[in-house]
Amino acid sequence: MLYNKLDETANGVYIISATPFKESGVLDIESTKRLVDFYIEKKVDGITILGVMGEAQKLTVDESELFLATVLKQVDARIPVIVGVSNAGIDNLVSLSNISMDHGAAGVMIAPPGGIGTEEKLYNYYANIFEKLGDDTPVCYQDYPFFTKSEISVETFNKMVSEFKQLVMLKHEEWPGLNKLSKVRASSEKGDVRRVSILTGNGGLFLPQELQRGADGAMTGFAYPEMLVEVVKLHKQGNIDEAEDLFDAYLPLVRYEQQPGLGLAIRKETLHRRGVIDSPKARDPGPSLSGEDNAELTRIIERVKENLK
Repeated sequence: MLYNKLDETANGVYIISATPFKESGVLDIESTKRLVDFYIEKKVDGITILGVMGEAQKLTVDESELFLATVLKQVDARIPVIVGVSNAGIDNLVSLSNISMDHGAAGVMIAPPGGIGTEEKLYNYYANIFEKLGDDTPVCYQDYPFFTKSEISVETFNKMVSEFKQLVMLKHEEWPGLNKLSKVRASSEKGDVRRVSILTGNGGLFLPQELQRGADGAMTGFAYPEMLVEVVKLHKQGNIDEAEDLFDAYLPLVRYEQQPGLGLAIRKETLHRRGVIDSPKARDPGPSLSGEDNAELTRIIERVKENLK
């Protein structure tokens, strides 16, 4: 079944899915199905797969297709699915995009290749992609310079929005980046450029402020997606202080999950403890938690539970 394609009105929480592996390192298909149902039970608005925290770079082409096909079949058009297709090779990127859309994806997410250099080169890279994808594949631009080492100015992003109608969403995770978010949103509010959806990453660490700056929601993989969903819902209702109070109750765990290089292991261990995935395994070379890390995580989760009482 084909879900309605992604467009500029997308909002809410598009959870970044983990990729479950067995202890042997092979894909865990049953855990993947259970993970999809877990996310939907927690009332996320969409799922994004094969992102950075989804360990996409560690999968073979065949594994990527198997994983996306499994997720899309399990979702069964209940919510939209965005597929991360980032690849320095444009033909590879276009091929995975076409496979994703054929399986029923709502759109694709594309980050610039690492260290692409000038903004002119970045613009030309995307212009080439949009031409090869055609008009029927909606695109989310992933702005994650911490990982890609490639930056884009508001002016260049707005130029792309004006010239390429397929560009319907910005995944904003520049850090610090609140002022950039404000400038992108102000451009559309003044009528200078088409309004696109803005969903924010960075593990949700700045979600309350990002929503107040005009973000439409979150695209991150925090292991308690129900918190993200409720914070966005409360904010939409105008209950800004209540939204921030709820966020603050989870802040110790949000912060702990933000550790560079270790955050993926923390997220997967938390999902494992919640009974969602059978193993917290991150594919090699990947992080794992020490006994001390696990003890800290236990204490932090218990503190969060106390905060919610």
